Amino acid sequence: MEQCLSAIPALGRAWCIRRPAGNLGRTGGPGPFGRYDRQQGPTCSPTRLRHQEGSGADEALGRSCGGFSTKLHARCDATRLPLGFVATLGQAHDIKGFGPLFRVIGEQVQMLLADRGYDADAVRSDIAAAGATPVIPAKLGRRHPAAHIVDAYRMRNRIERMFNKLKNWRQVATRYDKTARSFLGFVPIATAFFWINFVRGR
Repeated sequence: MEQCLSAIPALGRAWCIRRPAGNLGRTGGPGPFGRYDRQQGPTCSPTRLRHQEGSGADEALGRSCGGFSTKLHARCDATRLPLGFVATLGQAHDIKGFGPLFRVIGEQVQMLLADRGYDADAVRSDIAAAGATPVIPAKLGRRHPAAHIVDAYRMRNRIERMFNKLKNWRQVATRYDKTARSFLGFVPIATAFFWINFVRGR
């Protein structure tokens, strides 16, 4: 009684309090969601209240075992010089990046080396149709595993060494770019130093 508090009014048709207690001097109807000032809003994420500009699939961002990440596929030659890059979701299979990388260079190749993740009948057929020899070890669970040239497969460490050198650039190792276009735009800039050093003979 000393604070002149009014009784709580009944709920209106909008299922909200028309005049909150302790706000006797306020005039007019309730605001959005029947709220005044600092009353709690709806229980939903802020992104539901505005339009989302893009999805994770459009920007090559996905949930994998390591978290929210991007998988970078690459192709290089025998001298560890990069030829092309493709970015996919973190949980995407390696075969998703094979097609664009295989078609990025139109010159004839003798052998194409890849790890077990690219072991598929369709991949081997595309490589054989291009006149090259697939050097891909078979998966352990294959019923009819295909043979590969063991001595030639030892050269596959060259692309691993190329990735190790590429990860010296923090912007590539830990993606900071929001869009896939910005991320893939910086990767050729970093790999340009590989070609510059090759031309200089270092």
